[in-house]
Amino acid sequence: MKKVIITGSTGMVGKGVLLECLESEHIETVLVINRHSLNMNHPKLKEIIHQDFLNFECLSNDLNGFDACFHCMGVSAMGMNEEQYHKLTFSVTKSLAQTLYQINSSISFVYVTGSGTDSTENGSMMWARIKGKTENMLFNMGFKDMYAFRPGGIIPEKGTKPKVLWIQIILTLFRPVFPILRLFPSITTTSRIGQAMINVLQNPSEKKVLMGCDINNISKLN
Repeated sequence: MKKVIITGSTGMVGKGVLLECLESEHIETVLVINRHSLNMNHPKLKEIIHQDFLNFECLSNDLNGFDACFHCMGVSAMGMNEEQYHKLTFSVTKSLAQTLYQINSSISFVYVTGSGTDSTENGSMMWARIKGKTENMLFNMGFKDMYAFRPGGIIPEKGTKPKVLWIQIILTLFRPVFPILRLFPSITTTSRIGQAMINVLQNPSEKKVLMGCDINNISKLN
């Protein structure tokens, strides 16, 4: 039985991961860190309302004793300049990761990035460079285990939905073809992402950067 921390549980992916963890026999406790309450009650669920995501040190006592962190928090780069996106992506993740590593270096860290992430940090796409820089920082942190989940197309399940309006519109337009999209190996779902995260805790994968097809395969292991 594992104890896990989840960020971003008010978003589509994070909520999907949360629901899988609450349903899993392998997860004992789930701690979510949000700016606004989920307004959910579950015997496994604990929630911390926290406003300053550039400072997690004040939560050190609350973050002790966990086996893994599923970092699902993210923002769309649309309408942001590089400084803003860097702060909300790299700086926030670094603050969380450093605090967790100082508390317990044997914790496993799973980070949701995206298909197209640029590990070289030299590409033309701003968001991809910063995501790549964030991944590289996490891989070099020294965690017991670290995974970068890079899904492309994600189908929402179990009532999850994105917070960004334009993504909601796109998913609404594509909803009639979801059954067909599910057949594509590169397309994953919110449920499969959650199941795959739980499974890499149970059975660590040699592959650390996981694309949509990898996520789907690992989600079926149990």
